[in-house]
Amino acid sequence: MLNFAANLTLLWPELPYLDRFDAAGEAGFRAVEILFPYDVSAKATQAALGRNGLQMILLNAPPPNYAGGARGFSAQPGKEARFQSDMRRAFRYATALGVSMIHVMTGEAEGPEAKATMLANMRWTAEAAPKGITLMLEPLNPIAMPGYFLNNYELAADILNELGAANVALQYDSYHAQMIHGDAVAVFEKYHALVRHIQIGDTPERGAPGTGDVDFKALFKTIKKHKYGGWISGEYHPNGPTEPTLGWLKTR
Repeated sequence: MLNFAANLTLLWPELPYLDRFDAAGEAGFRAVEILFPYDVSAKATQAALGRNGLQMILLNAPPPNYAGGARGFSAQPGKEARFQSDMRRAFRYATALGVSMIHVMTGEAEGPEAKATMLANMRWTAEAAPKGITLMLEPLNPIAMPGYFLNNYELAADILNELGAANVALQYDSYHAQMIHGDAVAVFEKYHALVRHIQIGDTPERGAPGTGDVDFKALFKTIKKHKYGGWISGEYHPNGPTEPTLGWLKTR
């Protein structure tokens, strides 16, 4: 049986933030993720989760940089102090909300120095992370995120293997996998052993599953074949009311 969650940053965009939890509960979800929950008090988010019986499973780090600049610092030389400060804040939010996964973003960078910087930062983060929190690395495609350092799955696997940390894992996203490598199913097949969280969206515009190029029937079959037991979160733009796009929830 597949375990489905809702990304409330993208789903139900017409609703205020706290009302999205109610919509997710009414739709039958048991878990949600919020990419950047930092603008709302942890207590308010806790209350919305509690009244709907929801578990919050993931957030992103770092918090939004409203002054401008690239999103993420883990691969940027010279930004180590900023990276550590942001991660400490993310740890506080994750702990308060009972979140078990933090997606650590790399920012724009390239080359051997950037890789060495990311490895050093992730080693620090793996040691500093509170018990029970897994740090997630997710490749992002260069069309959606130009210049982003972690831009393919081979690089992510290489970094994870070099780190060898039990609390750092791969975050697989069908949208990014398809955009980067052209076959989301083949990417999951190749890297499934490293995957501890899945997000789904279709290409080329991150639409709802079934609106683009990803073969979701084959993808779900492959996920089942490998006995993946984690969460699969819908992270896509519904382009209208969210409820009519939730047909993928019937896949079990």
